[in-house]
Amino acid sequence: MNSSNPTISHSLNHHRWFSNPYKLYPQGIKINGRRPLTTSCLNVDVKAPDNSRKVTAQNSKDVMELEGKVMVGTYGRAPVVLVSGKGCKLYDAEGHEYLDMTSGIAVNALGHCDPDWVKAVADQAHVLTHVSNVYYSVPQVELAKRLVDCSFSDRVFFTNSGTEANEAAIKFARKFQRHSNPDTKEPATEFISFTNSFHGRTMGALALTSKEQYRSPFEPVMPGVTFVEYGNIKATQELIQHGKTAAVFVEPIQGEGGIYSATMEFLEFLRTACDDAGALLVFDEVQCGLGRTGYLWAHEAYGIFPDIMTLAKPLAGGLPIGAALVTERVASSINYGDHGSTFAGGSLVCNAALTVLEKISKPEFLASVSKKGLYFKEILQQKLGGNSHVKEIRGLGLIIGIELDVPASPLVDACRNSGLLVLTAGKGNVVRLVPPLIVTEQELRLAADILQNTVSVLDENNSA
Repeated sequence: MNSSNPTISHSLNHHRWFSNPYKLYPQGIKINGRRPLTTSCLNVDVKAPDNSRKVTAQNSKDVMELEGKVMVGTYGRAPVVLVSGKGCKLYDAEGHEYLDMTSGIAVNALGHCDPDWVKAVADQAHVLTHVSNVYYSVPQVELAKRLVDCSFSDRVFFTNSGTEANEAAIKFARKFQRHSNPDTKEPATEFISFTNSFHGRTMGALALTSKEQYRSPFEPVMPGVTFVEYGNIKATQELIQHGKTAAVFVEPIQGEGGIYSATMEFLEFLRTACDDAGALLVFDEVQCGLGRTGYLWAHEAYGIFPDIMTLAKPLAGGLPIGAALVTERVASSINYGDHGSTFAGGSLVCNAALTVLEKISKPEFLASVSKKGLYFKEILQQKLGGNSHVKEIRGLGLIIGIELDVPASPLVDACRNSGLLVLTAGKGNVVRLVPPLIVTEQELRLAADILQNTVSVLDENNSA
C-alpha cells in the first residue's frame, strides 16, 4: 500500500488531506483502480429496468406528447422543446434558433453555457457535490463571505429557491420579534405585502403574494398578511403598527407584477416606518437583484437598505439556489435548529455561484448592463412607442416591461414564431424582457426589430 497521503484538489485551490482512505471502505472495494471490487448481496432475481417510458423522442411533437402523459399538469408551456443553448441563443429539437430575452425567467444572467461557469461546475463535480449542512464546506463559506462583503448584510442563510428564501425571511422575522420582546406575551406576527407582488408558491410566501388566483385554490394560507397598494404611503402608514407588524415585504422592482419600480419616497418611508414600529424591512430581490438593474442590488439605486434581502434566480447561473441575507441584529435572534435545509448551500451550486458573483459584481460589467438597458429602452421607444396598443415602456437596466392595452399573449406567440423568446407579466398585458446580462446591443436591436415586425398581430387579434 502506498503510505503517502492522497491529495484531493479543490477547484478553489483548497486541499484536504486524508491519512488512509482504505480504512473508510470494506476490504476489496476499489479506490482509484487499486483494488478489485468484492461485494455481497441478497440472492434475489434482478429484472432489467423497464425502459418503456425512456425518452427516445427526437422531435418536439413526441416530447410534448410524452410530457402530457408523465408530468403533473402544472405548466401551460409554450409549444417548443429546447435542447441546447449558447450565449443568448437557444435551439429546439428541430434545430431552429431563438434569441432569448427570458433568461429562464431572469436566471441565466451569464447566458447559456458560459465557459467560466461550465468550468466551475465541472471542476467542483469532480471533487465534491454535496455533504449537507451537518458539515462545513469551503465553497459555501466562501460564497457567504463574498455576499457579505458586497452587500449591507452581516450573515447569510442559504436555500434552494426564491420562495424558500422568503420562507426563511418569514421565520426570521417572527423569531426576531420574539427575541426582541421577551416579556411580551404576544409579540408581533403579522406582515404587510403589496398589490402586484409575487414572493413564491410555498404556503408562507404564497400568503405574501397578491394574485388571488395563486392563493385561492390552496386556502387557508398563512394568516396575518395585509395587502396594500404598492407605492401608497398614506395607506401603508396606517397599517404598520408597533406590536403587530413583524415585517414588511416589498420588491424594489416588481417583476412578475408587471415591472413596476418603487419610488425613492416610498422606500424611504418604509424604512422609517419599520424602524419606528420595530418591524423588519425585507427586500425581495429574487428577480431584480444581482446586476439586473445595472446595480449589484436593486436597492442600491435608492440608497436605502433592508434588514433582510432575499435572493435566488441568477445567483448560481441556472442551478437551484436561494439566500436570505440578514443584519447581525436579525441573525442574533436565530439559534441552532431554528431553520435548516438538506440541500441548501451545496458545494457544487455554491462554486457555480462564486463564478457568477465574481463576474457580475465587476464595475465594468454593471456599467455595461446600465448602458445596454438605456439603449434597449431607447430603441423600443423608437420602434414601438407610437403604436396605439403600447401604453408604457418602463424598467431599469435589463428588466423592462412593455405595457399593452390588450393581452400580450398573441404578441408573445408571434415573437416566438419569428425566433424571439419573451415573457408576459402583470395581468397578462405586459411583455417582460429580461435577457441575459451579457446580451449585445446588436442582439437587443434584433429583438426590437422582431417586436416591431410582429406587433401588428395585436390589431389582427383585437379585430377578430
